[in-house]
Amino acid sequence: MSRFEEFLRDEHGAAAAEMALMVPLLLILMFSGFEAGHYFYTEHQVIKAVREGSRYAGRLGFANFPCGGSADPTAVANIQQVTRTGTVTGTEPRVSGLALSDITVTHRCDANFTDSGIFKGTTGGAPIVLVRAETGYNSLLGAMGLMDTSAVVQASSEAVVNGI
Repeated sequence: MSRFEEFLRDEHGAAAAEMALMVPLLLILMFSGFEAGHYFYTEHQVIKAVREGSRYAGRLGFANFPCGGSADPTAVANIQQVTRTGTVTGTEPRVSGLALSDITVTHRCDANFTDSGIFKGTTGGAPIVLVRAETGYNSLLGAMGLMDTSAVVQASSEAVVNGI
């Protein structure tokens, strides 16, 4: 048997060669999993923030959101702050890069609720506050140029003002 035939039949190092072929694929899968998990975590934080902001808005008085008028600017600023940081006096954002300008607060009135419950006697119906947030996604792999950095995360939540 020639040395060349012996070389072709030699299986020493086959596992190392297979590993060298699989490592790039495994790394791609691993880092893709990290990135997907981080995106879903960021999305969850934004959803949680707008829900808390709308719950806070729902506890404010009816005078802050008059039907047919504009919302009280102080109440809107407080809702934005609660959405961004979790408290009215907070300074650190829940989501990196979430600014007050990324949060919008609007209200509308539903006239179907003028004759019942806590809305009896109100003019224009029940005020409903909509809190929306849209911010850029800070990718884990974006700094290395491996992912598009123009992705955004957005969420919205509504709450009826209870006038508590």
